[in-house]
Amino acid sequence: MMGRLIRILLGLRPADAITIIFLIFLIALSLLFNKYIPKAPYLITLYITLLSSQIAIIKIKETGKAFRFIHDLFFPALCVLVVFDSLEWLVHHVNPEDIDPILIKIDYMIFNNHPTVMLERIVTPFLTDLFQIAYSTYYFIPISFGVLLLQNKQREDFERSLFLILFCFYLSYLGYILMPALGPRFTIDHLHNAELKGFLVAEPIQKCLNYLEGIKREAFPSGHSAVALVILYLAYRFRKGFFWISLPIVLALIFSTVYCRYHYVVDVIAGFGLTISTIILGEWYYEWWSRRRLSS
Repeated sequence: MMGRLIRILLGLRPADAITIIFLIFLIALSLLFNKYIPKAPYLITLYITLLSSQIAIIKIKETGKAFRFIHDLFFPALCVLVVFDSLEWLVHHVNPEDIDPILIKIDYMIFNNHPTVMLERIVTPFLTDLFQIAYSTYYFIPISFGVLLLQNKQREDFERSLFLILFCFYLSYLGYILMPALGPRFTIDHLHNAELKGFLVAEPIQKCLNYLEGIKREAFPSGHSAVALVILYLAYRFRKGFFWISLPIVLALIFSTVYCRYHYVVDVIAGFGLTISTIILGEWYYEWWSRRRLSS
């Protein structure tokens, strides 16, 4: 049974396989910790629904452009967002020990101060607006890059990119489960003297993100940094024009994770490590899968 499942997964495109594997992992985790998770029935139903939808989409994707769009862009984006939203009801019941004290100590050892407190020297309404906008581009860069590749008929490059981006997302979610952390906006808020107020857009964006993201303990590693860097790597390989356009945006995004107090600096460092792991492991698997597909 297990051998047959592995053979089936190996026959799927890597993006679909990694989504199925991660959803099976979440279902198993929810079942294992069922008595500790208040919303376990809801989560199990949610993950089974996503898993069933993924399997159904694989089977009907060739029936038209609409299903191709769902398969390529809509469902992967939906799955990433829905799974991320579900972590609020999962992480702290599976692993109740936050690692914020460790992260705070590491940051303090490096800088002899708290980086978010140090950055108060440069806080202005203009910069707060600017970096809050930069932080929110994280939600649009992956979709923009995928659409660009498809519009330019770079199907093979798109398939590889989709897999690596999803792989990075799911690895970051695994990190949140194993090492939950709230981030400095919650843990050391009492040390901050300057409020992050913008002219026009900072507060609405903050309220929107707080509503969408909630308290999911998703600080470590910085998925914002990792995913954005993976896209930079892919853009440099496949669409250098997009790379040069997105480079300053991604650099601002990474800086904004600390400026806007969502992450410790050590989270960003871990995000760089996650990027490297994603590229090394993901590229190795994709190359192996490609050779296997050609030889079969």
